[in-house]
Amino acid sequence: MTAPPASPADASPAPLPPAVLWTRALAVGSVAGLIVLGVAWELWLAPLRPGGTWLALKVLPLVFALAGLLRHRLYTYRWVSLLVWLYFIEGVVRAGSDRGPGATLGLVEVLLCVLLFAACGLHVRWRLGHARRSEEAA
Repeated sequence: MTAPPASPADASPAPLPPAVLWTRALAVGSVAGLIVLGVAWELWLAPLRPGGTWLALKVLPLVFALAGLLRHRLYTYRWVSLLVWLYFIEGVVRAGSDRGPGATLGLVEVLLCVLLFAACGLHVRWRLGHARRSEEAA
């Protein structure tokens, strides 16, 4: 006896193209970099007060974002592309107002934010385009 033909809903999704995987890796790397930078900045590198501050908790939303990015959740890429602008603003302000290592760390934060935004935007665009092409081919 032969098995009934599989419906399109049962078919496994087509593998993602390398460009989509590359943007995912860039987004995950940027979020991880922002987490490490935020904690190290506030606790050791250039804290506002000796001994660190509670500002290290600012990375908590990024920890949740990292979990969603690692699970390939498209919705996470969308809300992270909006959330990242809060960190961008902080980086610009602190790059312009802090002295010494704080200014440099602010510039690094700005760079990571720009990379993250670009990676999220491209990932969403290319992944949706890939899904549309896969549907048309089926």
